[in-house]
Amino acid sequence: MAKSSYSKWILGGLGWAFGGPIGAIVGFLMGSAFESMNSGEYEYKANQKSTQPGDFRISLLVLSAAVMKADGKQLRSELDFIKSFFVNNFGVAQTRHYMQAFRDILKQEIPLQQVCLQISSNMDLHSRLQLLHYLFGIALADGHAHPNEIKTIENISQWLNIAPQDFKSIKNMFVKETDSAYKILEVSPSADEQEIKQAYRSMALKYHPDRVSHLGEEFQQAAKEKFQKVNEAWDRIKKERGFK
Repeated sequence: MAKSSYSKWILGGLGWAFGGPIGAIVGFLMGSAFESMNSGEYEYKANQKSTQPGDFRISLLVLSAAVMKADGKQLRSELDFIKSFFVNNFGVAQTRHYMQAFRDILKQEIPLQQVCLQISSNMDLHSRLQLLHYLFGIALADGHAHPNEIKTIENISQWLNIAPQDFKSIKNMFVKETDSAYKILEVSPSADEQEIKQAYRSMALKYHPDRVSHLGEEFQQAAKEKFQKVNEAWDRIKKERGFK
């Protein structure tokens, strides 16, 4: 791909992602085009807080690289998961661009904490929760999650300013632990029926697909999967406890 057309593609839909450490990574991808952006041709709004689809997609690529590299191996199954996700969401043509960008990102040293802090400052909570869901999918692409991958995702979660109970909830959707259904609903196994029902209602609202509609339809499918996990956890507890 010509540098100019690649740069034009990577510029589309981006806002706050041009600043800070993510901006440096994007600059690596765009080469001289980033210099044009810095000179004023492309405006960066430092105080922009809304999440645009382009920002979210670049964040996916950067954090994907961090998780893939966490166990010292870059597995084909993980790359296939990422490629399949982008093909399903954006189509074959755009995926070629994304995969080219991703190969370049993998070559870089990622200042992970700084990247996460930038994302946290500019991205709403529901979009950040969606990032975790996607990252666990990468970690489990080969059928099991390496401890270093789980630890990396946990660090990402902390730096994204996601509450520990939210991390445990999403983790237990993928990596089952004792009392996973309760952890998904963020409630104690000793909670009474009313508390559990209230927890279910709260989690159903938190993970409703409409919460990420601003990212575009392409990300709502993964949100639907989380929503379904919440419903499954509620059904399991309801059956075990004999709730009506």
